[in-house]
Amino acid sequence: MTVKLTSPYQTVAGINVLTSQTIANRQTFFGRGSLQQLLPLLQQTPQATLLFCSRSFLNSSHYAAISPALKPLLIGYEVVTHEASPDNIDHWVARWRGKVERVVAIGGGSVLDAAKAFAAMSQHPLNTLRYLEKTGDTPVSGVTLPLIAVPATAGTGSEVTQNAVVTDQRDNKVKASLRHANFVPQVAILDADLLDGAPDKVLACCAIDAFTHLFEAWLSAKGNMFTRQTALNGLRQFIKGWPDLNRQDERGAEAREAMLMASWLGGLSLSMAGLGVIHGIAGELGAIKAWHHGEVCGRLLFPFLALLDNSEHPQQQALMAELQLALFGAAHPTPASYLAQWLQQHAVFPFWQQKLELSASEVGWIVARANSKNSLVNYSPAQRRWMLEQAYHCTD
Repeated sequence: MTVKLTSPYQTVAGINVLTSQTIANRQTFFGRGSLQQLLPLLQQTPQATLLFCSRSFLNSSHYAAISPALKPLLIGYEVVTHEASPDNIDHWVARWRGKVERVVAIGGGSVLDAAKAFAAMSQHPLNTLRYLEKTGDTPVSGVTLPLIAVPATAGTGSEVTQNAVVTDQRDNKVKASLRHANFVPQVAILDADLLDGAPDKVLACCAIDAFTHLFEAWLSAKGNMFTRQTALNGLRQFIKGWPDLNRQDERGAEAREAMLMASWLGGLSLSMAGLGVIHGIAGELGAIKAWHHGEVCGRLLFPFLALLDNSEHPQQQALMAELQLALFGAAHPTPASYLAQWLQQHAVFPFWQQKLELSASEVGWIVARANSKNSLVNYSPAQRRWMLEQAYHCTD
């Protein structure tokens, strides 16, 4: 079911009431081996179908197993190697406009976002920048091609969100979204077998992206019982999966399946409750640095948790105490510090240890453009700068 989001506040008898609405796929297939559902889906309704995928998927045993039956159902494919730029999307549209009736996306968040952007922009007359948040001057109409999304990583939740992230680091230095409720993929196939063999760093950085979506939704000023229960369900799956993501046994398979569930619930959660200051900074950093988005969020997460331990905001304090009990079964005097230690102790890859560099001018550029999004606290430029300085080696 696809539901258009409206303002989270509705006025009832003169009182502002915070409401939530879900945006979800019309069909969601979940379970190891569910990639096999793709072929009958395509065969049931023959249409000119274009595949967006990663190079790693094309080289995988999963593609080898289905390619003899899949290739006759496709008119072609595009390989996505990085976060799509407006020029990338416009190039794909120029090549395929009027020839494609359906899109399939198999890969990580960059692949899924590229496919979502193409599916929409192929049905719009102007170039991508004209519709992009932050730079555009024209609203999207919501018209898009049907899309089947198959995540091959567990992190972004793009298979269930209404936004397609586009990054232009060369000309406009912007990372923003094409956004409409109709852009939620009609079908999602969640097959944790596709995560098998992924490098430890990819598993950890994608998973911490899912965690950040869930965690910021949990703490969101737009949150209510419905959104927080959704986020909590995802956080519990994250805790289950995080320590064992790279194990090559049944326990590891269960961990990766739990993380894929956490990622999907993270997409639902951020769609309902929005995100916070971590993404408010990460989005601007991503406009100038080609660093893995999940790793950026993970590096910023730890200084944010330090800020939370010193927070005097009563709702933040209450939510952290509640979360500590829900996830770990016991109270702790500094729940944010406990969470940070747990995350680091159980990570399959210590992505935060290698310091990446930001210049003073880059830090200033990011801070000037960053914001707190839907955080309960409006974090000052000084606090945002401190988070960056803790997460990165900042040079003069």
